[in-house]
Formats: sequence, structure tokens, C-alpha cells
Amino acid sequence: MNIYEVKSMGERIAGNSYVGRGIVIGKTADGKKAAAAYFIMGRSENSRNRIFTEKDGAVYTEPFDPSKVEDPSLIIYAALREYENKLVVTNGDQTDTVVNFLKQDGTFAQALTTREFEPDGPNWTPRISGMLTFDENDFTYEMSILKSADAEGTACNRYHFDYPSLAGLGHFIHTYVCDGNPIPTFQGEPERVSIPDDIDTLTEDIWSNLDADNKISLYVRYIDLATGESESRMINKNCR
Repeated sequence: MNIYEVKSMGERIAGNSYVGRGIVIGKTADGKKAAAAYFIMGRSENSRNRIFTEKDGAVYTEPFDPSKVEDPSLIIYAALREYENKLVVTNGDQTDTVVNFLKQDGTFAQALTTREFEPDGPNWTPRISGMLTFDENDFTYEMSILKSADAEGTACNRYHFDYPSLAGLGHFIHTYVCDGNPIPTFQGEPERVSIPDDIDTLTEDIWSNLDADNKISLYVRYIDLATGESESRMINKNCR
């Protein structure tokens, strides 16, 4: 087993019908840009009834057809927000928890000690989160997963990962291993993935390899480390 093996995102997700929601963070191969990506998948009609929207630098999940929303509590949230020199991306309303802690001089890790996995037994969907911190034309990043300690959801295990940014390398964390009933949650450390220089290459590699039936939306952002300028791509399976 090669613990330093790096695979493309396509190689990580191809042929897997349900990796759930996923976060990718890393640095492009030329070392010039930071990359962050977030995607959602869904099996139920309620979960599939979503799109991404972008407003003032933040990314939100919204219902595609508001009349069909059954339970908005776990599917409608701000997935990505900026605060000062930080970019926060998560799979739930813990995005706002992290940003609120930052505003009070708290930390990413401290914020997530106040949260736990989603209350959707028997799956107990993990909360996955990431944050990039920019400084002096470079960045570091953190990732987190909050998981149920047992099948009954009686306690929460919290895992925190802290990374330097290395050219061409990223990390990928997702909520589920694969489809199932209940759905098996992500195991181990975030997976090492390659980060190409071109945003469209990464966007296509993710979107084209996500399961066609279950994929819903994808958002990718690249940030130039020298200028701070960003570009983004957003794909919604449900189009307005």
C-alpha cells in the first residue's frame, strides 16, 4: 500500500454510485492557485430537488421546485462563505457556525466542537467541513468530519486534519463510502487527489465521473495566490 498515492478525482469517484456530498481542497500543479470544490448527490426526491446558487461570493443550496420541498432543515444551507482571509466550505449549516466563531476570534476546530453529525438515523450522515486560510501569497487548509460513534447515534466522533498546501496535491473528503442501507460513512483520512492547473479540467473530471442518476450540483473555485482574483464554475443537473 502506497500511503502517498495520488489519484485524479475521476479515479476516486468513477463507478461509485453514491459518495454522497464531497469537498476537495488543494493547490494547482503550477503552485499558483488554490482550488476548492463542493458537490452534492441525492437519492430521495427531496434531496434531488436542489440547485446551487451564488450570491456575493457565497454559495447556497436552494430548492429547484419549492412546492416539492418536504424537509428543508438538512438540504438548504450556505455551502461556502468567505470571511476575511478565509474560505469556508461545508455540507451543512455548520458553515455559518464556523464563520460566527471566526468573527469572535474563535477557530475552525473550536466551532466544530459545538456540532455533530446530522440527525437522520439510521444513516447519521457525517458533517464534512473545510477551510482555507490565505497568507503571504500562499495558504494552508483544514478539513473535518463529524461522525456517529455507533449505529444508534449515541455520541459523536470528531476528526480534524491540518494541511500545508503543496503544488499539485489536494485532499478529498466525502460523506459516504458507497451506497447501502444504511449508507456506510466515510472512513480514514481525506484521500489524496491531483489538482490540475485548469479549472475546467477539474470541473469536468468531477462532474463526468459522478453517478449520472444521483449527482445534483457541483461548484468549483480557483483563487490566484498572487492577486487574490478568483474564477468559478457551477453545474446544476436541474436547470432553470
